[in-house]
Amino acid sequence: MKAPNAEQRRLLDLAGLDADLAKARHQRKNLPEDAELGTLATRLAQIRDDRAAAQAAADTLADEYARVETELTGTTDHLARDREQIESGIVSHKALTELQHEVTGLARRAEALETELLEVMEQQEATAAEAQRTEAALIEATDRELELVAERDAAAAAVERRIEDLTATREATAGEIGDDLLGVYQRLRDQGRVGAGLLRQRRCGACRMEIDPHTLSGIAAAAADDVVRCEECGAVMVRTEESGLPK
Repeated sequence: MKAPNAEQRRLLDLAGLDADLAKARHQRKNLPEDAELGTLATRLAQIRDDRAAAQAAADTLADEYARVETELTGTTDHLARDREQIESGIVSHKALTELQHEVTGLARRAEALETELLEVMEQQEATAAEAQRTEAALIEATDRELELVAERDAAAAAVERRIEDLTATREATAGEIGDDLLGVYQRLRDQGRVGAGLLRQRRCGACRMEIDPHTLSGIAAAAADDVVRCEECGAVMVRTEESGLPK
């Protein structure tokens, strides 16, 4: 197969553009902002779970506080009525004894309820602090998420513009190469292989294999417009002054 050496050299430009396009597309799919957003999404889910747990605990403690407070109020009122009866001096000795016994029990119960109420209040303080912590963490993480989305969108737009520019340049470069030569290159690309490489320092630029002296002599004797392909990887080996071919 023959093709002007100038066209063969343009294959190197095309290969470079394809490599840059591959890097840009990989970059577009693997933006660091996307990775951070994924990590942040996990953290946000945990924060929301923690906030929900703190709220549930706060609701439970509010119910417990209301229950204890209601019972304490009832006990205190009952205790006050019993003491009024005792102080009135109009109850019988038997009723007085019963009232005094009941007052002792009510007083103990009121004291226990007051202690329980204090304990609930302490728990409420701790739960309120946890709720405040999770709320602050949620606000901070949500703000960071918004920042990351903006950064990700800007980075993605920049990469998309680069892909568009590279694609346009590639199309223009491919248009300068003959159909036959371009077809060889593209078939290799479609197979996931490198289509062309610079022959330099006796190595194929596509697969980096060193070429034996006999093959190298044959390449050196080939005409400038002969298309030379690597026996190892099949890529077009483009010859330039850097190829180091024997005279």
